[in-house]
Amino acid sequence: MQPLPDPFLSSAEEVLRAACLPPSKSLLPSAAPAGSSPPASSVADPGVPAQDRAVSCLPPGILSGPPTREDPRAYSDCLVQLSNPNVAAMKEDVLYHFSLSTSTHDFPAMFGDVKFVCVGGSPSRMNTFIRYVAAELGLAHPGEEYPNICAGTDRYAMYKVGPVLSVSHGMGIPSIAIMLHELIKLLYHARCSNVTIIRIGTSGGIGLEPGSVVITQQAVDACFKPEFEQIVLGKRVVRSTNLDEQLVQELMQCSTNLNEFTTVVGNTMCTLDFYEGQGRLDGALCCYTEKDKQAYLHAAHAAGIRNIEMESSVFAAMCGACGLRAAVVCVTLLDRLQGDQINSPHEVLAEYQQRPQRLVGHFIKKSLGRA
Repeated sequence: MQPLPDPFLSSAEEVLRAACLPPSKSLLPSAAPAGSSPPASSVADPGVPAQDRAVSCLPPGILSGPPTREDPRAYSDCLVQLSNPNVAAMKEDVLYHFSLSTSTHDFPAMFGDVKFVCVGGSPSRMNTFIRYVAAELGLAHPGEEYPNICAGTDRYAMYKVGPVLSVSHGMGIPSIAIMLHELIKLLYHARCSNVTIIRIGTSGGIGLEPGSVVITQQAVDACFKPEFEQIVLGKRVVRSTNLDEQLVQELMQCSTNLNEFTTVVGNTMCTLDFYEGQGRLDGALCCYTEKDKQAYLHAAHAAGIRNIEMESSVFAAMCGACGLRAAVVCVTLLDRLQGDQINSPHEVLAEYQQRPQRLVGHFIKKSLGRA
């Protein structure tokens, strides 16, 4: 990636080139129609097919991306699997950041009935969600408390009611990645099957009214590529960020049934930062102009991107690598084409944040035949 020139970039084309696009390729709105596929990566190793790069860390026979109906990992009675042969040989597996261990906790007894896992940024939001789901499923009782299963640590919080697990993941790719490693291992040790995992959260919209809900079709990086790149043992590993298409359709149908708020299906851009990484002008550092920012965001919109957050790419990559049926549902708190700061009243933002919870809650209720 070329470094951003300092103090300012001189044109929209420079903004896009700084975002890893090949000089001969442009994603300006005039050059790429809405919904078009992102350009080929200019960072990929030459001569290595994209599909080979996407599965370079998986054991033989394991495919990248979510399973299909023709795939041996199809969801019918499918136990959660890991993409790591080492874990099966371990006498004890300590999930340090959950304060849980296979030697001190009976995972099948505690979690074996889990069919739906919902993850979100803050502990309070996930506690609110588990209370909401308990009421929706008729499992709530007056005065009942939902203890934090991970009370032995302050890293993450976990709550459970019936077949639903609600887990906080913190903010950003590193935090959710650590949580997902231990969460997927927890589901594996518990011998869970037919699990659906959904991230519910907040985001910045692109060309959408605040309060709109985006169901992610594909998670893309800040260069608009549908992939997640990580350095493993000093080498670049690239994994697919495809999500389950049927699950997207099911969630969209649930939103149509609810008919309570605007919901769209679109690509979600996952960045490494809230400020410069998302083209904001109000951070402690900034080396571009409003014009540059607008060019970048319009290019993103032209590539089918409808919202921006900081977790979806690694979420999609890890769930796909382990064959988990996964989705991302986020509400937009503002339209980034109109500004950078979130300044809506607290009560408005609180209602916005309930929208993904209501949609996913309805989906779970419908899936269990209780709608």
